[in-house]
Amino acid sequence: MRKKKILILAGGPSKEREISFLTAKSVKNELLKSNFNVKIIDTKKNFVNFLRNFKPDVVFNALHGQFGEDGYIQTILESEKVKYTHSGPLSSSLAMDKVLSKELFLKNKILTPKYMTFKFFKKIEKKKLIKDIEKKFQFPVVIKPINEGSSVNVFICNRKNFIKNLNKLKFYNEILIEKYIGGREIQVAILGNQKLGVIELKPKRKFYDYKAKYKISAKTKHIIPVPMPLKKLEEVQKIALKAHKLIKCRGVTRSDFKFYNNKFYLLEINTQPGMTKLSLVPEIANFHGLSFIDLIKWLIRDADINK
Repeated sequence: MRKKKILILAGGPSKEREISFLTAKSVKNELLKSNFNVKIIDTKKNFVNFLRNFKPDVVFNALHGQFGEDGYIQTILESEKVKYTHSGPLSSSLAMDKVLSKELFLKNKILTPKYMTFKFFKKIEKKKLIKDIEKKFQFPVVIKPINEGSSVNVFICNRKNFIKNLNKLKFYNEILIEKYIGGREIQVAILGNQKLGVIELKPKRKFYDYKAKYKISAKTKHIIPVPMPLKKLEEVQKIALKAHKLIKCRGVTRSDFKFYNNKFYLLEINTQPGMTKLSLVPEIANFHGLSFIDLIKWLIRDADINK
């Protein structure tokens, strides 16, 4: 019997390149144990030629961030007519664009922190910007790129350090300025159109940033089961499933929430959640009786085109 051929896309030009390789290697190691024919290709190279020569049964998208999570790679895979995992072009681009997804959440009565955008090419006095922020939602605020993942270049700012941090994001055309919401970090995984489960994070760092996500030394505490009334756990999963369906996501997603004053605020939905040893979706799945390999096999079975 012929081994099923899986091509894992990894690396790429994004700032999350390193994490993408960790995801790819974790997935490859599991698939090799289950007798698949597996190759990893760095999409920074001419991967389309490799794709055409290898002729995989399924492409496993292990990319994170720009190019891999924003609809770009999905469009290429659609044009090559090869089945691939996770969400399609439109869903990916919508979820990755924090402004478009927030507009969609608000239109559909999903709570999300108040926000405004700032374009660096528009001439505006910094003092006026600070006044606008204070008028709209007060400090502290979170500033972040519109199209990045993994908390890359995310800063929590007070009035004092706002300009200093803002200047660090100058190489982006446009950024998001969002009201900082305190409270608990809650993450929800959705698989297909099913609620997979909930996990709580207690970062030792100021917030659940890039280091807290990926470095064991950051000692972020993962709490599962989440100590919260069942009614509330059901509520947050219902919101995550609503967002997943709203954006027409496929495969697996992870939604990031803040729980503050007895309300859930949806920060964003991730269409390419990590698959490393520290990743949350495999941990949630495992807690609910779905092993890492079974999760991967589920995604491979779900792979398709015309998404």
